[in-house]
Amino acid sequence: MINLFSLKQQKKDAAAAGGKKTSAAQLRTQKDINDLNLPSTCKVDFPNPDDLLTFNLAIAPDEGFYKGGLFRFTFKIGPNYPHEPPKVHCEQKIYHPNIDLQGNVCLNILREDWKPVLSINSVIYGLQFLFLEPNPDDPLNKEAAANLRENRRGFEANVTRSLRGGSVENNVFDNCMRSGNSW
Repeated sequence: MINLFSLKQQKKDAAAAGGKKTSAAQLRTQKDINDLNLPSTCKVDFPNPDDLLTFNLAIAPDEGFYKGGLFRFTFKIGPNYPHEPPKVHCEQKIYHPNIDLQGNVCLNILREDWKPVLSINSVIYGLQFLFLEPNPDDPLNKEAAANLRENRRGFEANVTRSLRGGSVENNVFDNCMRSGNSW
């Protein structure tokens, strides 16, 4: 785990050497990462360990419509974090009422309900909840939302087909099935 105190020391060392200062967003992100309490169904990965403002999240739901799937998201934290939410994008084309076909995510705390007291942990739990309880009342994919509201069994069949890389409503989806214990 990355130590918050080491980052503060790096900031002091860089300032003393005339280097670049660590931003408030970087400090807050460091704290959020140190405080992460991930469920067993989630895993975070930092492609560039020197850049904590860009990272990946994998969610492998163990119950609900999306059980057996593996879903990947990118997080990009801007310079105004925590006063602005992170940008979160789904990397796969999936059939979900709250994630559109381009990977945009509809989660209230990533929009109007964001508050600086919320953290990366809050966003991760919010994303996980979208897979356990998709919200048809606040959709980005209106067809999937209508299907969930009007025909739960049909929605479940569409999710199952889409998770295997099948086609739903003339859209071909990415195969998101988790193979074994792979992340």
